[in-house]
Amino acid sequence: MAQSSGALGTDDIKQLLIKQAVPASIGILFMSINILVDTIFVGQWIGSLAIAAVTVVLPITFLISSLGMAIGIGGSSIISRALGAKDKEKAYRTFGNQIMMTMALALFFVTVGFLFSDEILLLFGANGEIMQPAKEFFIPVLIGVPFLALCMMGNNVIRAEGKAKFAMMAMIIPAFGNIFLDIVFIKFLDMGMFGAALATTLSYFMCFVFILWFFITKSELKPSLPHYKFDFSIVKEISSLGLVTFSRQGVVSILAIIINHTLFTYGGEHSVVVYGIISRMLMFALFPILGITHGFLPIAGYNYGAENYNRVKETISISIKYAALLATFIFVLILIFAKPIVSVFTNDVDVIAETPDALRWVFAATPIIALQLIGAAYFQAAGKAIPALLLTLSKQGFFLIPLVLILPNYFGIFGVWVAFPIADVLSTIITAYFLRKEMTTKLIEKPDGIL
Repeated sequence: MAQSSGALGTDDIKQLLIKQAVPASIGILFMSINILVDTIFVGQWIGSLAIAAVTVVLPITFLISSLGMAIGIGGSSIISRALGAKDKEKAYRTFGNQIMMTMALALFFVTVGFLFSDEILLLFGANGEIMQPAKEFFIPVLIGVPFLALCMMGNNVIRAEGKAKFAMMAMIIPAFGNIFLDIVFIKFLDMGMFGAALATTLSYFMCFVFILWFFITKSELKPSLPHYKFDFSIVKEISSLGLVTFSRQGVVSILAIIINHTLFTYGGEHSVVVYGIISRMLMFALFPILGITHGFLPIAGYNYGAENYNRVKETISISIKYAALLATFIFVLILIFAKPIVSVFTNDVDVIAETPDALRWVFAATPIIALQLIGAAYFQAAGKAIPALLLTLSKQGFFLIPLVLILPNYFGIFGVWVAFPIADVLSTIITAYFLRKEMTTKLIEKPDGIL
């Protein structure tokens, strides 16, 4: 029988975090493997230029689909706190509004994507020979983006209910589907970039079918027709919290634009390929830290809603310790095996020569990022939209983008790579300050547990 959300407020924190984080980590691992293998397949079977094309397109599609993730995470914070406060009616209304918001916004932005595809691809860095394969990949993938948006929204709601294993399955199914279809469409049917795009779109639909099945048969959330009516107060709360996630993805997309154009200016198409490999490794290698962050959210949100602040503080402390240990281990692996990792993606001599050192620099501050990720996630779980937004944007928005714009003027392409660890250090310092202040002044319980 699936775990009830009530366990989030009673079970041992360490065991809860493992129950929530391990399935989340496995799900993110398979999603990351999917993206990684996809990149390897297009690099080996189509060519290194195809990696550059995918690198240009994915930030666009993720930006649109992140509307679903934003609505999912924003609404899930409300749902976790509502379940903790035993207010199921609010949880139902929130879920109904999440579905309507996701569908409306995803369809609108997909329409814009179709109407202005060339202009958007150029903006995101489809320069020179990259444009043609990028367009072949972009159009078919765009069709599947509304399904991806609904999947991202639904996955976060599943996790808010405490049913992490089902959330994991929702990420594993499309990963296997995409890898299998890649082999069929690219390797055996020789369909090139269109085949890669078709495999991706069909995998999004597989995920959507699974999530639809979950909410019909397994979910605690059973909204009726009136719950789907737009509720301004709910929409406003979802939007304020979801803005954190969407702004982060928006900043990530702006960062991708700046990096792609900067690398093309200083090193041509092959430097964009280098970043394509590094960005895939960032998604893949950090999966256990991201899994702990995802596992942390419903536990912290539920106990904050129930005013069990000592449990919230314990969850913060344990999550940071576990994530920091894993992050350090990942950093050591990248340091030692950078060159063999890069060789898996491509046979391009120039790319293999440049990428290992760049990869090491980008991951240089990995051991400390756990504090930044968990710290920002706490404010989101607690429903504190403004500090959550500012801390989430601190790395990419406040530090990394300015550094990428400035440092290459003095250090060339090396300036792009060294900007990553500098931004990590600065954003972690700021997050540590605000999190410590919150824990010592806000998360305080009286001995009887009543504020």
